Amino acid sequence: MALLKGKGAMTGVNLIAKVYKNGITKDGKSQYADVQLDARDPRGPEQTNLHLKSDQVQGEDGKVRYNNGVPYSTGQMEEIIKAAGPNTEPILNKDGNEVGTIYGFKGNVMPATRGTGLVVNTKSIVASEFKVDAKTLDNQFASTRAAHEARAAAKESLAPAPEAKQEQAAEAEANEPAVG
Repeated sequence: MALLKGKGAMTGVNLIAKVYKNGITKDGKSQYADVQLDARDPRGPEQTNLHLKSDQVQGEDGKVRYNNGVPYSTGQMEEIIKAAGPNTEPILNKDGNEVGTIYGFKGNVMPATRGTGLVVNTKSIVASEFKVDAKTLDNQFASTRAAHEARAAAKESLAPAPEAKQEQAAEAEANEPAVG
């Protein structure tokens, strides 16, 4: 889940919403959306997870998956669509069929009152500073991958290298008095 800490970190956030056509609830009153911090937002590059909500769930097959969807009411979805305006891009499946839409917008986020994660305050949304296009989702993945790699490299630079550990152990043995 995206971590937004510090004064003003949750205001004026550039976001994207992945909304699938099959994400409408049975009663038709809500639509599930995977809202993410736009990787191009100044708060995005160091994030290893851009989703506003990300819960681990274990599937029937035993595999761990992540649930990133949050239900937004029909009225809230209308606000997101209105704020995004023409800043949209179709989501295509592997066969090239449209299965949803990506919306780019900007707004304030807040902790969810029910469940985990963050949600969008749809009363505060406006057009995004960034244009969504066919490469937007690829850029989201690339940004999180780069953040993971940077974090791993930082951890590795803090830990002594394996050769250094071996040299320290050899020095310690050499400095021990011989017992005989």
